Amino acid sequence: MSHKTSIELRRHSMRNIPGVHLNKAGVTLARRIGNSMGKFNMIITSSLPRAYETAIAMGYAVDEQLEAFADMSSAIPWSADGNIEPIANAVRHNPAAAEYVQQQLEILQAITQALPNNGAALVISHGGIVESHAIALAPEANHASWGKTFSYCEGARLWFEDERCVRVEILRQP
Repeated sequence: MSHKTSIELRRHSMRNIPGVHLNKAGVTLARRIGNSMGKFNMIITSSLPRAYETAIAMGYAVDEQLEAFADMSSAIPWSADGNIEPIANAVRHNPAAAEYVQQQLEILQAITQALPNNGAALVISHGGIVESHAIALAPEANHASWGKTFSYCEGARLWFEDERCVRVEILRQP
């Protein structure tokens, strides 16, 4: 019998840059998105306030905050108005990007293994990190088809049978 799980990866909601906390529009957006989301066995965020606050505004209690989900390698070519494909290319061809993604993958795999059968985890982090996580978990996917990098509260849901990703759904704001 296979072990089926899923991970939903989301970027944090809006803030006033360089502020560390969500702004009012960010809380409103996170609440709206959270109302359309399902149940999760585990909620994990980065250690930065905006990720934690996004989970709370979505209506979820946070189980764990990870420092590793707060810092992105400078080898990841993320741009707020860019595409995901350059990140995937960096992971395939840049040793520093590949090493960063491998370290993240080990943490993400531990999360999926800790879930019960048919369990789900929500991971909230940051632009560039969310895309890197999705690429790490679904290395064989057509990353170019994923389009633009994720905006606030966007991301991907990935389904697994044992440790193999069997489906990816890109989650965009309605």
